[in-house]
Amino acid sequence: MIPLEIFYDFVRGPLALFAFLVFFAGTTFQVLRFFILSKKADRIRFRPISQYKNYSAGGFSRKTMANRIASLKVSVIGVHPVMTTITSIFHVCLFAAPLFLLGHNNLIYESWGVRFFSLPEKVTDTMAQLVIACALFFLFRRILVARVRSISTFTDYLVLFLTAAPFLTGILAFHQIPGYKSIIILHMLSGALMLILLPFTKLAHMIFFFINRFLISHENSFGRGIRKWYFGGPKFSLKKWYLGKEKFDIENW
Repeated sequence: MIPLEIFYDFVRGPLALFAFLVFFAGTTFQVLRFFILSKKADRIRFRPISQYKNYSAGGFSRKTMANRIASLKVSVIGVHPVMTTITSIFHVCLFAAPLFLLGHNNLIYESWGVRFFSLPEKVTDTMAQLVIACALFFLFRRILVARVRSISTFTDYLVLFLTAAPFLTGILAFHQIPGYKSIIILHMLSGALMLILLPFTKLAHMIFFFINRFLISHENSFGRGIRKWYFGGPKFSLKKWYLGKEKFDIENW
């Protein structure tokens, strides 16, 4: 049986490095794949508002505001305000707790000599507990709400467990319950597993949320969007481009 000290050093050293390498390599692959599967969107030129017939600044503003309020009522926020609030809290705490955790930043400083901003430990502990509370809400929602249960698969439950595991073990380790060494090893193992699987599972929406909302042109975009999905088959062959048989159109890449 491998002693805990040796296993701890392995998980903290080689395994953590491997997890980060897979995470960055997988993320790079997915981003490149996104650009391969999309192309530049056609630019649409809009007329200035002042050129519209019977334009009135005050009337137009009131009409625009009324339209926005009406749109908000039928949006996700208007239809599911509780779900939207809990989801927002979950994602903010999911990112902020590990990034600004004092213990994590101390390890980074010891390893690479780089020090980042850290939040008070009580704040990050509360954030971690909120992540667990939100995860339990999502779990019971999948079990109890019929329409959600009907489309849930084993993978959905597994991904939820993998997301919550690093925070649950982190809370237990922070409060130093008996068996601390085993708990901290489980914490690092679950964190490494989450990093490895993130680019290749549904967890990848953490990355693609920003790409999809800011770059792809659709009704939920944060802006006009500069790209659209490409459905015309493979548009770029590395082999043909390298051999000079096909000119690569960099303008439409």
